[in-house]
Amino acid sequence: MSDARRLDVLRAIVEDYVQFREPVGSRALVDRHALGVSSATIRNDMAVLEEEGLIVAPHTSAGRVPTDAGYRLFVDRISDVKPLSPAERRAIQTLLDEANDLDDVMEKTARLLAQLTHQVALIQYPTIGSARVRHLDVVALAADRALVVLITSTGHVEQRVVPLDAHATEEDLADARSRLLGQVDGRLLTEVPALLARLCGREHDAVDPGAGDRLLDRLAGAVVSLVGFAGQERIVMAGTANLARATRDFPLTILPVLEALEEQVVMLRLLSEVGHDETGVSVRIGHENPYGPLSEASVVTSGYGPAAASRLGVVGPTRMDYPTSMAAVRAVARYLSRILAG
Repeated sequence: MSDARRLDVLRAIVEDYVQFREPVGSRALVDRHALGVSSATIRNDMAVLEEEGLIVAPHTSAGRVPTDAGYRLFVDRISDVKPLSPAERRAIQTLLDEANDLDDVMEKTARLLAQLTHQVALIQYPTIGSARVRHLDVVALAADRALVVLITSTGHVEQRVVPLDAHATEEDLADARSRLLGQVDGRLLTEVPALLARLCGREHDAVDPGAGDRLLDRLAGAVVSLVGFAGQERIVMAGTANLARATRDFPLTILPVLEALEEQVVMLRLLSEVGHDETGVSVRIGHENPYGPLSEASVVTSGYGPAAASRLGVVGPTRMDYPTSMAAVRAVARYLSRILAG
């Protein structure tokens, strides 16, 4: 048989199995697809595909289902990721435009991606590698307390209440804020700890530590802590119920997949280790996943943000609508990059 027809048969089997969740037979392929050949020819083609390990018979019926290798060949032959519909694009734009802060953006994006793909959505918070200090403020709350607010270029808003010496005045706070801001405004978050350590060191070298120095130390320590919290690797997840509804797609049990999703360290590693191809999307299918509990799942990811350093994606059964999932992941990643850059 020709390679082109073999690919057409494989594509038809993948599409029918994804849609109907039943093993696909030659008669169904002839009825549903314009393959231009007889049922007998299709059976011969299917026999060759089975010999090549691309499809398999799950039981003694005439129907066949794709293997991991079959899904991989199908995905590799998707030459161009189809665009989302105008309605889907408007829904993404409207939802993300209405978000109030970074946490809201992440949560809404995860829910949206889960709805578009009917899979579990995972979004890594923006990494701090290229993040900068957009704004820093110190606000007096009471005679003995102040609020330190840090806003980063990636949209993180972190704040902390700091206890003060009773004799610290508003002028002292304003002076300390000016010194801190002068050092860190616009600087990379990764530079902040060293910059503030040098600032406080110079202040202490100049005169004996006094009230102003103690206040500066305390506020600088709060800023460094906020930078550390903003840089923590975090993931937001949505759509676990979608996976729970796909229990039939996991021959043994869905529990290992659910347990893996609860391990943020595992999910962060999974997202960070995945590259992407010329379409901007990466797909790992079944046993291609390095983490054993996900050997019956597929992971579709894409990068977003500066240099696509942060990642988002979906996790679902290998019986996944790959074209739709790939299109949604890529589109949401692009919209998210645009929102954060604005």
